[in-house]
Amino acid sequence: MVTTAASPTRPRFSPQWRVIDIVVASVLGVAGGLVMTLWNLVYSPVTAPLEVALPGLQALMYAIWLFPAVLVGLVVRKPGAALYGELVAAAVSALLGGMWGWTALAWGLVQGLGAEIVFAILLYRAWGLLPAILAGMGAGVGLVIMDLTFYYAGTRPEFMVVYAASAIVSGALIAGLGSWLLVRGLARTGALSRFAAGREGATPIPAAPAATEDARSEA
Repeated sequence: MVTTAASPTRPRFSPQWRVIDIVVASVLGVAGGLVMTLWNLVYSPVTAPLEVALPGLQALMYAIWLFPAVLVGLVVRKPGAALYGELVAAAVSALLGGMWGWTALAWGLVQGLGAEIVFAILLYRAWGLLPAILAGMGAGVGLVIMDLTFYYAGTRPEFMVVYAASAIVSGALIAGLGSWLLVRGLARTGALSRFAAGREGATPIPAAPAATEDARSEA
């Protein structure tokens, strides 16, 4: 009797969060909040030369406030993960005495939604480099909406254009590409073995040639 080896099937997408999803998303969000807190202390002198060179260009470095959304979204891959990661990071930043206080939650909400909307448009099925970059750009759009509405309302149009373009490029490179590279690095360590993001790089073991074995046994 000839049998056909079963081909591996791709795991079905499940929107339900597991306990491990909540734990890891929270840990990554807290870590992102700590990075945000440190960035709050140094971003002004770091970005000042860019602002002097061309007002608005300082936003090229602002995606450090955005990466928790993309990072958590890429790892957990559940509806709401990107938004959750950014909100946790913003809350940690506020709790640690961030200069913007609890208003950081409003920015976290809109920035997280920017990334979340991209993953939702892709039906939570695409998690490669391009989706990561697009999610980073989405978070950058959220930052632009908030900053130009509350901090730079009434500024010159040319400043707004430079600021918006810089923030979106920053989102693509730092939050998007940066998070994608970080996930790949974490996957290599085995830290993400409980997640699809940590198993994608594994080399599949070829199935035994069942038909050949049966033929030999009948000989």
